[in-house]
Amino acid sequence: MKLISFLEAGRNAWGVVRDADVVVLTHVWPDVIAGLEAGLDEIAGAAQADGMPCRSLAGLQWLPPVPAPGKILCVGLNYGRHVAEAGRAEAGRDLPAHPSMFVRFADSVVGHREPVWKPRASDRFDYEGELAVVIGRGGRHIAAQDALSHVAGYTCMAENSVRDFQKHNAQVTPGKNFERSGAIGPWLVTADEVGDPSRLEVMSRLNGELMQHGQVSDLIFPIPELIAYISAFTPLSPGDIIATGTPEGVGSSRKPPRFMVAGDTLEVDIPGIGTLVNTVADEPARQQGDAHG
Repeated sequence: MKLISFLEAGRNAWGVVRDADVVVLTHVWPDVIAGLEAGLDEIAGAAQADGMPCRSLAGLQWLPPVPAPGKILCVGLNYGRHVAEAGRAEAGRDLPAHPSMFVRFADSVVGHREPVWKPRASDRFDYEGELAVVIGRGGRHIAAQDALSHVAGYTCMAENSVRDFQKHNAQVTPGKNFERSGAIGPWLVTADEVGDPSRLEVMSRLNGELMQHGQVSDLIFPIPELIAYISAFTPLSPGDIIATGTPEGVGSSRKPPRFMVAGDTLEVDIPGIGTLVNTVADEPARQQGDAHG
């Protein structure tokens, strides 16, 4: 199944993609997290029931597949070649002993085909394509060998960075949480359709040019290890998102650097999952104290 969230009459809605339509399930469970708590089998059964309302995918205003996750947990420097290009180590040598973790706020990401904002405060807005994991069954102290049974599915993420703010100090939080700087989508593909996630590949294209191409099998810390590590320090809940890291080829490591500007189009393509597409727009001007533009 593919699960999506979208705006309908100004309110969040969600459902299951069926061909060019979405079977709307908002009247069964108020949001996708409630659906995940009920279970994927229950969602599948509801989507197949007679008389369910449908909407065309065409013209939808997409939201992130999980619009309000309890946690967005991100892993930095999780591909060996990206560690090398970042100047942290030679490829395959001196790799980190533990995952480098940081968090993102929900308002730092938008959905498929929504513009991401290049911040007014920086001209070093960098692209980062990633595979993201969505938790379906929560838990604490999850063993690596059991971890994939806790996964609801997978989605694409543009886990973009504002590089100068990221490097102001040892904590990367400012550079990772500018409003509308990242994106997630277009949908959540359930784990049963994906199978072994290590067989996936992640590509990023900027204005049609391939910039990143990595194999998930090259992760320093594979997905089961990430879930085990994260659940050792915090409980995981349905709808929580884990961004697994970005491959080499980011703009800040190119010579000359290639940062995103208004008018660019970024695509994060993961065959078997989908293609997340976002244009880049300048952050709009707003009055001091205006939180909404």
